[in-house]
Amino acid sequence: MNDFTRDDVYYVCTMIEYTARKTKNHRGYLVSRLGIDGIRKQLKYASTNHSLSFEQVADEWVEDYSIEEGTFDTVSECRYELPSETSIG
Repeated sequence: MNDFTRDDVYYVCTMIEYTARKTKNHRGYLVSRLGIDGIRKQLKYASTNHSLSFEQVADEWVEDYSIEEGTFDTVSECRYELPSETSIG
């Protein structure tokens, strides 16, 4: 049985979306960089990290998981109103 809640999963998914937009990467790239162990770690600490700003957590992910800047810019190339990170999370 897992010890994380729906809120933990929602938070991690939101952070994946936020970090993907910030670094101009596909969400799948971020998931592969975090890996299973990284995702489990983020789920474990989600209840603590949610009190931090998205920017701070994203910066930590970029450093900890060696996430490189990409070229996939979903924000500027979008032809319609883009849902927020929290809506997609």
